[in-house]
Amino acid sequence: MNMPIARPIKRVLIANRGEIALRIQRACHQLGIETIAIYSSADKDLLHIKQASTSLCIGKSDANDSYLNLATILAAATATNADAIHPGYGFLSENATFAEQVEACGFGFIGPDAELIRLMGDKVSAISAMKQAGVPTVPGSNGTLSNDEQLNQRLADKIGYPVIIKATAGGGGRGMRVVENEHDLIAAVELTQAEAKAAFANGDVYMEKYLQTPRHIEIQILSDGQGSAIHLGERDCSMQRKHQKVVEEAPAIGISQQVRQQIGQLCANACIEIGYRGAGTFEFLYEAGQFYFIEMNTRIQVEHPITEMVTGIDLIKAQLEIAAGEPLSIEQGDISLNGHSIECRINAEDPQTFIPSPGTVTRFHAPGGMGVRWDSHLYQGYTVPPFYDSMIGKLITWGPSRNEAMVRMQTALNELLIEGIKTNIPLLQQILEDEGFQQGGQSIHYLEEKVLK
Repeated sequence: MNMPIARPIKRVLIANRGEIALRIQRACHQLGIETIAIYSSADKDLLHIKQASTSLCIGKSDANDSYLNLATILAAATATNADAIHPGYGFLSENATFAEQVEACGFGFIGPDAELIRLMGDKVSAISAMKQAGVPTVPGSNGTLSNDEQLNQRLADKIGYPVIIKATAGGGGRGMRVVENEHDLIAAVELTQAEAKAAFANGDVYMEKYLQTPRHIEIQILSDGQGSAIHLGERDCSMQRKHQKVVEEAPAIGISQQVRQQIGQLCANACIEIGYRGAGTFEFLYEAGQFYFIEMNTRIQVEHPITEMVTGIDLIKAQLEIAAGEPLSIEQGDISLNGHSIECRINAEDPQTFIPSPGTVTRFHAPGGMGVRWDSHLYQGYTVPPFYDSMIGKLITWGPSRNEAMVRMQTALNELLIEGIKTNIPLLQQILEDEGFQQGGQSIHYLEEKVLK
C-alpha cells in the first residue's frame, strides 16, 4: 500500500467541474495552494476557471473526451506542473485505474489508494471487509451468486423473502432488483446479471435481505492512513427519488449520542484496519434501531456541507492535508455536533417530469441571511450545458434546532431566483412543507410513495 506523499502540495489540478470544482478551489486558496482548472469546450465560462492559477481546455463537451479521459488529464497535470490531482465526486473519483496512474506518474491522488477503491467498489468484497472489521451488514449471500439455481433458491429461503439482487459493481441505484417470491427469483437473477454486464462490464451479482421501510443513514469519516481515524456523525439521506438523494440533513433524528458513538467508532476502526486514507462515507440502511452496511464511498460526498455545518470541520481542507502526508490534526474528542443542517439539491430539470432543462440563466439571485449557505457555480448569463449532471447548486441551511433549519430553508427556497431554465425548486418547497418530512424519520420510500404519488 502506498504511503501519502511526503511533500507539501503547492499546485492542485481539479479534475472536475461545476460547484465541486469551485468548492475545492476555495479550500485550496485557504491553504495557499495554487489551482489548475481543466475544462471541456462546453465549460469555458465556469466560475472557477477565472480564479485558477492556470486553466486548460482538455477536450470536447462529451465527458468521454474530457472529464473521463485519463490520458488527457494526466498530460494536463504534467504540462502544468501539478503536485496532486483532486477528483471531486463523480467522473473519475472512484476509478481505481485513474488513482493508480496518477500515483504512477508521480502526482499525489487526493483520495485513498487504488487497491482500497477497488476493494470498496466491489460490493461483495466491501461487505466481506466490513464483516471482518465488525461493521454490521445486511443478511445476504456472503458472496457472488453462482449459476446454480437450486443453490440460489436455498440461499433466498434462508435469507427470507423479499430479497434484493444487486450488481457487485453497481451504484447510483442501478443494477438492483427486488424479488418478492420464489417463483420470480431465477428470472430476476438472470436479468440483473445481464443488465449489470451491459452497464458495468461486470455481470456478477449478489443477494441480500430486502429491508422494506429503512432509512438511509451514512457516517462521515476522516482517516490519515497512519493509524488515526475519526467519525463526524451521521447524515440522513432518506428523501430519495429512484435511489437518488434529493434532500439530506445532519444529524439524523432519533439517533442517540450513545448509538452514534458506537456505530461511528466501528467505522473509524474499520478504516484503521484496512489502512484507509482520506475522507470517506459508510452508507447504511437503518431499520428498527439496527444499522446495516451497504457500501462505502471512497470520495467526498455531494452532501458533505451539512456535516461541515454541524461540526465546523472543512472536509476538503482535511482531504488536502491528509493527501500531503499530514496526520490528523483533530481527535475524536474534538468533534461535537452543533445544531442541525439541511441540504437541498437544486437541479436544472422540470419539477414534475424531471426532464433536464439546460439553457441560459436570464435572472439569478442567491438567498442569504443567518445560517444560509449557497454552493453553486451559477450566475446570471451562465448557460447550463446539456452534457452533464443536472445539479446546478446546493442550498444549505443551519439552525440551532431542526425546526429553525427547516424554517430557514423554506425562506431561502422562496428567495432563490433562477429564471430562463426550469428547476426543481417547487418540488423542494413541497417537500419542506410536507407534514411527514417536518415530522422526520421517514423511510427511503416516503418521497415517492407519499409526496410524489
